[in-house]
Amino acid sequence: MLTTTIVVIASLGYLGLLFAIAYWADRRADQKRSVISNATIYALSLAVYCTAWTFYGSVGRAAATGIGFLPIYIGPTLIAALWGTLLLKMVRVSKSQRITSIADFIASRYGKSHLLGGLVTVIAVLGIVPYIALQLKAISRSFTILLTYPDVSMPNPADSLPLLQDTTLYVALLLAAFTILFGTRHLDASERHEGMVAAIAFESIVKLVAFLSVGIFVTYQLHDGFTDLFDKAENAGILNPLIIDGMNGYENWFALTLLSALAVMMLPRQYQVAVVENSGEQHLRRAVWLFPLYLFLINIFVIPIALAGQLTFAGENVDADTFVLTLPMAHHQGSLTLLAFLGGMSAATGMVIVETIALSTMVCNDLVMPLLLKRWKQIPPNADLSKLLLRIRRGAIILILLLGFLYFRLAGEAYALVSIGLISFSAVAQFAPAMIIGLYWRGGTRSGALAGLLSGFAIWVYTLLLPSFAKSGWLPAGLLEHGPFAIELLKPQALFGLTGLNEITHCLFWSMSFNIGAYILFSLWRTPRVDEATQASLFVDALKNQQFLGVGLWRGTAEVKELLHLAERFLGNERARHLFQAFAKRRKLTDIKQLPADAETVYFAETLLAGAIGSASARVMVSSVTTEETLGMDEVLHILDEASQIRAYSKELEQKSRQLERATRELKEANERLQELDRLKDDFMSSVTHELRTPLASIRAFSEILNDDPDIALDERRRFLGIIVNETKRLSRLVNQVLDLAKIESGRADWNAEDVDLLEIVEEAISSTEQLFADHGTRVIRTLPEHTCVVTGDRDRLMQVLLNLLSNANKFVPERTGKVTVRLQSKQDRYEVSVSDNGPGIAAEELPNIFEKFRQAGSASNKPIGTGLGLPISKKIVEHLGGTIWAESTNENGAIFTFALPKKKKAA
Repeated sequence: MLTTTIVVIASLGYLGLLFAIAYWADRRADQKRSVISNATIYALSLAVYCTAWTFYGSVGRAAATGIGFLPIYIGPTLIAALWGTLLLKMVRVSKSQRITSIADFIASRYGKSHLLGGLVTVIAVLGIVPYIALQLKAISRSFTILLTYPDVSMPNPADSLPLLQDTTLYVALLLAAFTILFGTRHLDASERHEGMVAAIAFESIVKLVAFLSVGIFVTYQLHDGFTDLFDKAENAGILNPLIIDGMNGYENWFALTLLSALAVMMLPRQYQVAVVENSGEQHLRRAVWLFPLYLFLINIFVIPIALAGQLTFAGENVDADTFVLTLPMAHHQGSLTLLAFLGGMSAATGMVIVETIALSTMVCNDLVMPLLLKRWKQIPPNADLSKLLLRIRRGAIILILLLGFLYFRLAGEAYALVSIGLISFSAVAQFAPAMIIGLYWRGGTRSGALAGLLSGFAIWVYTLLLPSFAKSGWLPAGLLEHGPFAIELLKPQALFGLTGLNEITHCLFWSMSFNIGAYILFSLWRTPRVDEATQASLFVDALKNQQFLGVGLWRGTAEVKELLHLAERFLGNERARHLFQAFAKRRKLTDIKQLPADAETVYFAETLLAGAIGSASARVMVSSVTTEETLGMDEVLHILDEASQIRAYSKELEQKSRQLERATRELKEANERLQELDRLKDDFMSSVTHELRTPLASIRAFSEILNDDPDIALDERRRFLGIIVNETKRLSRLVNQVLDLAKIESGRADWNAEDVDLLEIVEEAISSTEQLFADHGTRVIRTLPEHTCVVTGDRDRLMQVLLNLLSNANKFVPERTGKVTVRLQSKQDRYEVSVSDNGPGIAAEELPNIFEKFRQAGSASNKPIGTGLGLPISKKIVEHLGGTIWAESTNENGAIFTFALPKKKKAA
């Protein structure tokens, strides 16, 4: 039985576990043993995209629109294929300029504009507040439903509760406390929140396991698999509408796919985990496939759960958004119900923590900071402002969550979970033109970005945000039905007479049309200013390693002491001095006092401050202690042109250097091959000479004996003449084999290409050596097929290979107890012939060189009589016929020589 106490203890215990993981990861980071410097953890942290919307809302949308929920996950899957360039560019720019948020990114691109950063922050906060309300709604509703266990039909009373009795308020405050503990312990927002990322990766696993557990229970315990469930749904008349209706409206599918593809890049929390928390560009390679795989896994059971819910609760008042929770409840699965609740809470808390951290950074750096800058210019240099900035961020976290709660109270009940999420997606999609086009087009200006964002945001407010309040009764219903002042063309959800689209597609069409149009039009209206052109070059050329191009675009006078004091005011004395000292060491200086007050030092101080207060505020603060000379556009273009020429020259030098290294390496390899060939030639000549000398010496010695002593007995004379004849034969064999090998290696050997039966050749070779085996007392074992084994080859050459392998085997087996096994077998597209013996085998160190010329197995004292050329010749023959040959040995069990030839191809 699930009681209030159990649910509360489990919830607090889980949140405590997340905090423990975060604390442990932070401790490891302090010890320089990072937990999150891992591609898998990075990819799992990206799954913060899957919030309570995914955990609960996907099933609700599937129950209403069938497979219409899929575009929300198809979009991220498709755009993940571009992360190798698009996301890589964003990461490289952000790391080089210590950018802390998406507002800071856009502001930096257009000349570090405070106005632009503030506008992006306002859009982000107002756009994400509904999304935070979604998480609060999911936690509150699931908690309320859980307390009614096992009754699943009790309506959610949250909308009728007094403010102080609403559990959602306390959920918001509790999440605010945890977020403050997670993400505002350090001021430098450009530094990684290692504890937070580790906790988010863990919660990604928890929500996936919880959702899959419910899906497996529904599919394989309540029903007999997918087929059984789908058959029951079809018989009930549920399945076909679910599939067919979900496929209708291609324009909606396209719009939602595009919207979700943009959102997975533009949501502040996604930017936080994907860019700010990235610890290595190489991690993107795994995220490209692992993140889409995660989306696939967490959506496998969405349709089955939706179908099972509709079958189970037919005719009952059960919200489809709660099927993940109510299905286990209805079947009295207490443990699974609690796991599902923790999975949903995990999905919601992960989103809230990361989102509010990102938004609080934006509020502090891009809204509050500009208002305080004038006053702070007058604060003494030794004043420590870091604690005040932390308090501002913590206050922003509380404010954002309270705004989410307020939206939940005012408008949250008028929408399903997915609809609330899509409202937020449409808001952050407004960042896409200024952000993505600005990464590739130098002509984008601050005016264009401002005009595009303002127009797109205004359309979003008019077509989505205001209607959400109208549907909740906070605005007149006539606004939606007749438009303001009864002007039909201005109806928020049928603007300018455009009808037939759902509200999200309608908003996306008009907002992006106005946004992109205004951005391009106002950007073309005037040329970029100096600061805009500088930043445009940094962003557009980010993948060309031009991170520090901006250093050369600063002219003026400065004092290092003033820059250091400025950093101390925001980062603290100890940390600021440590960072400046490290910078001095990078410039090969021993002390901060030796640092020159040049453009590089000013740039360093500005990027250092950017990590704490944002790039726009950092620019203002640095300008307060330096005197900068104004550069004209001609000078900027000249500097950029010089930099471009230097880059092109460096690239050319790099290419030539690589070519030279490659040529040097090839020459070295060629020289080594020549030296090896020369050594092999010497070895060959030495071996041939040695092999020729031995029979010649025997022939000469016995010939001299016969010549010097004519009275030798007849039997002795015959024995000597027999030795001379045998040595002459051996000499002839050696000469013939040397000539044969030379012909084969030079390509002058005669070859016959014909269809031959390998089985017939094997049997003939065994017959030819039958007497040889009989004289030695060797037993031959045949393992041969009954059918023909046709290959294309040279019959005489193949016979030469087999005779050589058989005679070699006979030499090494023990006399009278020897055993040689000949095996022919079919293997897929080839035939294999093996000859094995029960001799002493081949030593492991000799095995790799057994096919070299004049190489014979065995010790010097017991090597058999032979030239040492049989195996090299056999290898050349087999390889020429398109096959392979190899040797194996098990020492005590003898040696195995095997060659394989391709089967004859059948006529088409």
